[in-house]
Amino acid sequence: MDDGDYIESIDSAAVYDIAMETPLELATNLSGRIGNRVWLKREDKQPVFSFKLRGAYNKLARLPDETLANGVICSSAGNHAQGVALAARHRGVRAVIVMPRTTPAIKVDAVRTLGGEVVLHGDAYDDAHAHARELEKRRKLLFVHPFDDPDVIAGQGTIGREILDQAVEPIDAVFVPIGGGGLIAGIAVYIKSKNPDIRIIGVEPEDSSAMRDSFAAGKPVTLEHVGIFADGVAVRRVGDETFRLCQKYVDDIVTVDTDQICAAIQDIFEDTRVVVEPAGGLAVAGAKKYLAAEDATDRSVVAINCGANVNFDRLRHIAERAAIGEHKEMLIAVEIPEKPGSFRRFCEAVGRRGITEFNYRYADDSKAHIFAGVQLSGGLAERLELVDKLREAGYPVEDLSDNEMAKLHVRYMVGGRARGIANERLFRFEFPERPGALLDFLNAVGTGWNITLFHYRNHGSDYGRILAGIDVPRDDADELEAHLADLGYAHWEESDNPAYSMFLS
Repeated sequence: MDDGDYIESIDSAAVYDIAMETPLELATNLSGRIGNRVWLKREDKQPVFSFKLRGAYNKLARLPDETLANGVICSSAGNHAQGVALAARHRGVRAVIVMPRTTPAIKVDAVRTLGGEVVLHGDAYDDAHAHARELEKRRKLLFVHPFDDPDVIAGQGTIGREILDQAVEPIDAVFVPIGGGGLIAGIAVYIKSKNPDIRIIGVEPEDSSAMRDSFAAGKPVTLEHVGIFADGVAVRRVGDETFRLCQKYVDDIVTVDTDQICAAIQDIFEDTRVVVEPAGGLAVAGAKKYLAAEDATDRSVVAINCGANVNFDRLRHIAERAAIGEHKEMLIAVEIPEKPGSFRRFCEAVGRRGITEFNYRYADDSKAHIFAGVQLSGGLAERLELVDKLREAGYPVEDLSDNEMAKLHVRYMVGGRARGIANERLFRFEFPERPGALLDFLNAVGTGWNITLFHYRNHGSDYGRILAGIDVPRDDADELEAHLADLGYAHWEESDNPAYSMFLS
């Protein structure tokens, strides 16, 4: 489809047969706090709580009945699945939705409620996608791509048209989440064609930056691994057509971390009383980071709240990380002398700040280690100031606020050290969460080496996380590396992590 054809296709899109024109609302609290006006495009208000039904329905609406006679099929673990199911029900055609077996029951039930025939296959999206393409050929179904399809892109582009129609003041920039690129491609081609002065800025998680890396390479690249916290945008490779459009019309890409996403979810909740999913918080997180880096004031920007299909059991993790992402809490590890009065003197050094958690462990007759959470009211500047103050007072201190291992594992397991292990190495693992997954992991690791430390925690997501210590004689180092590579689990070595050396090694 030519770029000019996209404009015509967006203007004539029939998405409003099932989609609604969502409001553009000022985030009053957030805007006042950061000194810029942030307008929220409320796609979380759609019937399936996500923008995805726009593209899915536009695809089906443009096809003749005979093409849809056998039905449609897609692969998805969430929002696209619901969009296709609803669009197919409206057209009166069969919809087969292939979902990974790890998909939470709430999402599977939502698709079935909308009339979709759910097929559970594989442990990850790639497995479901491959099976869907097999069923497409075997059953002669029409495959509805989640992003790399001109009609799907045009359907998402109706959001761009609405923004221009609804804006009550000149817009400086629009911040858009990026997964496969369908949403931002549609919005960018429309807005840039109508008003090239508006900047289009994509936002990706730091650990799922397929579009940013593709920009750097000058062509679509495939990531070896993507983070799964913002599962709605966890895409290893962007589309060919979405890349072409983004390369031409997108001005910049911002990446944000998990804590910044969680802080943005809290920001949106405080203005709307709606809890968006992690992908739904991306645009606000990116806008805050971008405006702060630019030292911007009095600008008017739009952030796309792309969805609100969040798992309830993930809320605790989001709340924990939001405080760190907003610099309202910091995590520190401190060594204090093991003598009477040391604990009280440390608290005096911290001052009249709230303590969110406090973990103490005797180390030896001369020192003890403390892992503490400290409330902040002055943001990042106060965090840096407190670290300097403690060091000036003579305390060896590590700021662990940005330490992923400390936030995921160590804060829940401080309290013991192992003696006499000469060759312990520490690794973090991620694996698809499903019944029996932990046993499968242990079987895969095998019994060739002694496990010296083990911490497992599931954060209400589709993936479990493990911290494991392994006693590895030096002569076995190469064999262990080869074994871990063959396991197929995403893993990171943490043997040099300061949180490990202070509390666990």
